[in-house]
Amino acid sequence: MHLLKKKPFFNEAQSQEIIRSIKEAERMTSGEIRVFVEHHCRFVNAMDRAFEIFGKLQMHHTKHHNAVLVYLALKDRQFAILGDEGIHQKVGDDFWKEELTDLRKYFRENRFVDGIANCVLEIGESLKQYFPYESDGDNELPDDIVYGR
Repeated sequence: MHLLKKKPFFNEAQSQEIIRSIKEAERMTSGEIRVFVEHHCRFVNAMDRAFEIFGKLQMHHTKHHNAVLVYLALKDRQFAILGDEGIHQKVGDDFWKEELTDLRKYFRENRFVDGIANCVLEIGESLKQYFPYESDGDNELPDDIVYGR
């Protein structure tokens, strides 16, 4: 008996496009953006899963509490965007809802990579207004895509 390997979420070029968008967004801001992708959401509400992942990735430990998690369960077509308290206090609920609406449009067209990259760049633009880039600042969190199940 041989085990079937799960099909990767994105090919190498697609992964690199998303990572490039994270790096580009973070060049504008001291904020940190992470993308977490899995096949299925283990929770009824994607935001609950995003809170769990946010904690596991220790994203609440950034200096200015300005980390943002873009959570995606691709097969379930569930997603959430969670900003730490520092950024959430600045942009409020309407910003996150707007980003989710835009992401939904891309996903309806099966343009996942374009949607994620665009979302990340828009988050970077918003972070830049409140948390400008600090030349002496560290990249507090890795820029790679985190994959779940």
